[in-house]
Amino acid sequence: MVSKPPASDPVQDAPEVTPPPHAAAGFAAVAHTLRISRQQMGVRRTAQTLLKVNQKDGFDCPGCAWPEGDKRHVAEFCENGAKAVAEEATLRRVTPDFFAAHPLADLADRSGYWLGQQGRITQPMYLPEGADRYEAVTWERAFAIVAEELRALASPDEALFYTSGRTSNEAAFLLQLFAREFGTNNLPDCSNMCHESSGSALTETLGVGKGSVSLEDLHRADLIIVAGQNPGTNHPRMLSALEKAKAAGAKIVSVNPLPEAGLERFKNPQTAQGMLKGAALTDLFLQIRIGGDQALFRLLNKLVLETEGAVDEAFVREHTHGYEEFAAAARAAYWDETLAATGLTRAEIERTLELVLASERTIVCWAMGLTQHKHSVPTIREVVNLLLLRGNIGRPGAGVCPVRGHSNVQGDRTMGIFERPAPAFLDALDKEFGIVSPRHHGYDVVRSIQALRDGEAKVFFAMGGNFVGATPDTEVTEAAMRRARLTVHVSTKLNRSHAVTGARALILPTLGRTDRDVQAGGRQFVTVEDSMGLVHASRGNLPPASPQLLSEPAIVARLARAVLGEGSATPWEEFEKDYATIRDRIARVVPGFGDFNARLAANPGGFALPHAPRDERRFPTATGKANFTAAPVEYPRVPEGRLLLQTLRSHDQYNTTIYGLDDRYRGIKGGRRVVLVHPQDAAELGFEDGAYADLVGEWRDGVERRAPGFRVVHYPTARGCAAAYYPETNVLVPLDSTADVSNTPASKSVIVRLEQSRTA
Repeated sequence: MVSKPPASDPVQDAPEVTPPPHAAAGFAAVAHTLRISRQQMGVRRTAQTLLKVNQKDGFDCPGCAWPEGDKRHVAEFCENGAKAVAEEATLRRVTPDFFAAHPLADLADRSGYWLGQQGRITQPMYLPEGADRYEAVTWERAFAIVAEELRALASPDEALFYTSGRTSNEAAFLLQLFAREFGTNNLPDCSNMCHESSGSALTETLGVGKGSVSLEDLHRADLIIVAGQNPGTNHPRMLSALEKAKAAGAKIVSVNPLPEAGLERFKNPQTAQGMLKGAALTDLFLQIRIGGDQALFRLLNKLVLETEGAVDEAFVREHTHGYEEFAAAARAAYWDETLAATGLTRAEIERTLELVLASERTIVCWAMGLTQHKHSVPTIREVVNLLLLRGNIGRPGAGVCPVRGHSNVQGDRTMGIFERPAPAFLDALDKEFGIVSPRHHGYDVVRSIQALRDGEAKVFFAMGGNFVGATPDTEVTEAAMRRARLTVHVSTKLNRSHAVTGARALILPTLGRTDRDVQAGGRQFVTVEDSMGLVHASRGNLPPASPQLLSEPAIVARLARAVLGEGSATPWEEFEKDYATIRDRIARVVPGFGDFNARLAANPGGFALPHAPRDERRFPTATGKANFTAAPVEYPRVPEGRLLLQTLRSHDQYNTTIYGLDDRYRGIKGGRRVVLVHPQDAAELGFEDGAYADLVGEWRDGVERRAPGFRVVHYPTARGCAAAYYPETNVLVPLDSTADVSNTPASKSVIVRLEQSRTA
């Protein structure tokens, strides 16, 4: 039986804390999956839905971007994927009556958990200027409001068009086309906050800003290094791939400031042996200090250079550029600095070197633990240096593996959602549609917030996501959003962004991945691209949550018609009727998508996009070769009496969507305002386990950024480091604390001090 949403926010004043477990998945994951699914969907709908997740004739999980193999298990989903599906396929509904009963001030006081638990939004909602609550509005009036505000702008660059990673290829392509026909490249997206650093580093060094490995490569690897990533919570299906690699003889090195249950032991719920015993995954755990990864990889490179016969000289000679400058920088690395930067022992690093030298096929996987620091781009370049030295690019079972966190975040970028598009892409777009796209760069996420803050942007349009909840410097961001003339969110469910509005606001409810999509041209499907560059179809199978919902492509097409009017020659109405016509245009604009529709029909499991370094050992960089780099080694320096904080997810969370108030893999139950601190650090700072502290950020601008009332949890973190959940701690991340080159918020290296809580 489906349960009702919570009437009030649960109290989180006293979370329970127990020792963290040393294994992930198993019976607990199955039980939790079934409980959440039943609460949201009921028994019959649970079976009807979960059996279609990630199947060739089903829909792509709205969670992470981990790929599927050609042979699918009947239960091709993980615990957190099932939670994401249950939240979207829920039978709970948010109707106009809900908004009538809950004014904006009430919504603003609610937690993200409470907002998300209320259910699917059923009708377009409008907040008029000066009103205290949303009211129902027709689609025609909603589009007219957006058109009115956009046409009133002094410049198209006063509009921002944000995209979340759950947006389909078809909708993303239409949105960037509309924005550029309107006249702006202001297309910030969630990549700006996560793997922008990866794309920047990989484009410069390899010529393609994506990973170079397939699922089969992972299964064939000799060595897999997992750095700055927690797959047990963030990409649970990756554990199956690691398990298979281990069974084939691979070694796994985990590099992380926190021990993570999923990388210790995986209890695969799809096998009896897995459920009972599980498989140990990590051979070597390097508990590195936050931000010490570049120093580690630089020293490993030095040690490889000093080992006779360790460098793949033929590969370096034929396929690389910049080796001499890199080698000189690497040879200058020294042990004392590396040990100080990493907190590791000499023996641990020497053991890592042994594993690197013994491996002919090495893959390095990473996520936000590498991408959200000031020096993230040079860190990832240093990872590439290690792989280039050993010839581990363009070799089966080897390569780079940035693990994307949102199900189509990579596809959205491929479709042109980028504030700094390549001239060749714009040339192809203009030729196909007879438009003149702007050539000047637009705003990324951080620059968009600054533009809103400074009055340079006046209309904010979001295709999915929770922009306010995901972005840094919460107080600054919320004040900036409130300066807008109009904020618009295309959404399935409520989140914090709907309560922080411009002078006027719209919520445009859309179909989700699980919903059946029928247009004038018949039943439709959309496509997505996974983390390894495979493109495949996604077909929802459930009746829509409301007859008032429009699909994402339909919303963009109708908005474009309302804004651009008869002056646009683009066939927006045709695109809405039949998404195959969108894919025909994608095929003529985006490299690698030739015969798009025919290839989908011939390959139900999808097809792989070309990747020149992987496929041909061809590197489309400025030099025409893979580039070694030689940046100075950086790592955070933390003043005495301070800690270096990383923001992270709980296991009951996906990005900013909060499924529950527990973190089973870290022993936390019934609350999210906790800070994980090493017992010795806590003792030196005068905080017992169970004490309450305010987290106070320290930054060069002297502004006090405070997150109050966090329970101190003595936890086996790296010394000098701490961890706490976002979005609660986003308030501590300064807007201008960003990665060099990529401008990604440095959410993994925040200097904080702990003060006795004012709210305890």
